[in-house]
Amino acid sequence: MRPQHRTGRPAAAAVAALTGAVLLAGCGTGGELKSAGPAPAAIGPARLWPELPPASAAPYDYGEGETAHIPGITVPGGDVRRLDPVAVVQAGLNARPDRSSGTDALPAGAVRQIKACRTAPASCPVLKPYYRDLTGDGRDEMVLAVRLPGRQLSVRVYMPEPSGLTRIMSTSDAVISVELAGRDLIMRAPSAITGYEYRTAWSWDDRQRAMLPTQDEILRMTPRDGPGRRRTPSARPSARPTAEATVTPGTAAPSPVPSAVPSAAVTAERR
Repeated sequence: MRPQHRTGRPAAAAVAALTGAVLLAGCGTGGELKSAGPAPAAIGPARLWPELPPASAAPYDYGEGETAHIPGITVPGGDVRRLDPVAVVQAGLNARPDRSSGTDALPAGAVRQIKACRTAPASCPVLKPYYRDLTGDGRDEMVLAVRLPGRQLSVRVYMPEPSGLTRIMSTSDAVISVELAGRDLIMRAPSAITGYEYRTAWSWDDRQRAMLPTQDEILRMTPRDGPGRRRTPSARPSARPTAEATVTPGTAAPSPVPSAVPSAAVTAERR
């Protein structure tokens, strides 16, 4: 028995060595790392005019971070779908924002039309609402808009709370379109530069308890082939995934489908 045991060990070692060689040979034939070429040198940001003192206050007020409790509005069961959008906008005319910026003020003509929505519904500037959970708390917010003169639109977002209803976003602009992408509200507006348009993404900020313009860009547009087609962004998709969805007024928003959001060809400050 001992001689057989002695002759079996070298044989087993030879088999193991042969197996290892085959495995190593297989690893070397595919899947190995390959060089992508030389990487460009990283250039860090260089601060210009460092001797200038920092600004102590914003030069303008864009209305970001401004919220307001809507008086006289309760939210049954925390469901904003059960609210009357016209009543919400009418009650909002008497709301006192947490800070006075004047950005939520509506033209006198629009105020008159809003107050007369019950008696003159055909000229009521309040558009049908959309619903989407923009804060991530599992409850839908109400997205409303009011038509203003000059083809402008005042866009508002209302969040249900135990104390009632809170307006967490209010801004006005001459818009091309308003879109919901995941938990972002995106407004596209025309630019004075031919072939470009502005794109502002508003997102919920838990610290401020408000929707903030987290991304403000100017995008280069490229016309689509064929007559009557609208121009769309030509910028490359960024790596940050979001979801684009189309929802119908007064209905539940569909589950978002992941897609890429175009990054800006040119980034600019706009107010």
